[in-house]
Amino acid sequence: MLILQTITWVLALAVLLSVVWIVVDTWRNGISPMPTSKAVRLAVAGEVNRIPGYSTVVEAGSGWGTLGLDIVRHCPGKRLVGIENSSLPLWCSQLLALIFARLPHSGNGPKPLPGRLRFIRGDIYRRSYADADMVLCYLFPGAMERLADKFNQELPPGAVVISIFFALPDRQPARTVTCRDPLRTKVYVYTF
Repeated sequence: MLILQTITWVLALAVLLSVVWIVVDTWRNGISPMPTSKAVRLAVAGEVNRIPGYSTVVEAGSGWGTLGLDIVRHCPGKRLVGIENSSLPLWCSQLLALIFARLPHSGNGPKPLPGRLRFIRGDIYRRSYADADMVLCYLFPGAMERLADKFNQELPPGAVVISIFFALPDRQPARTVTCRDPLRTKVYVYTF
């Protein structure tokens, strides 16, 4: 009985600390880590696949890792590096990538993940985007405003930025996709 009570208290404490940790990271970042719906992930994967060949995709603010995972699963030849500064979502995304990299690959399905998906701790405002062929963002207006100049200065010619829900200020998208989710989420595609 004592062991069961101890386990219950430890789990309750772990949940409480996790919630506090996410609240602190949310306050620090200005937004909570928000998972991307399946309809939006598939729409973004479709846009990523419009870019031919092999490319390096950077996800600025990768959160729980679900978007990055779907990109490498549905976009052959693409390598994705997710940048996240919130510890709990980062650890969850790293665990998710590790699990899916170890799953057996069926011949008809998406290509295996080893070496194509990484999630790292980083600051999306300090990281260089000079090596990115494509950047994915699901952030908030303030972040898009801060990143706009950085993208203009650092992205190589022809690089693509795909932003979910929030547009880059003072820039016209090459395309806007309306997703088939209940919110009719917009995906903005920019070419630099």
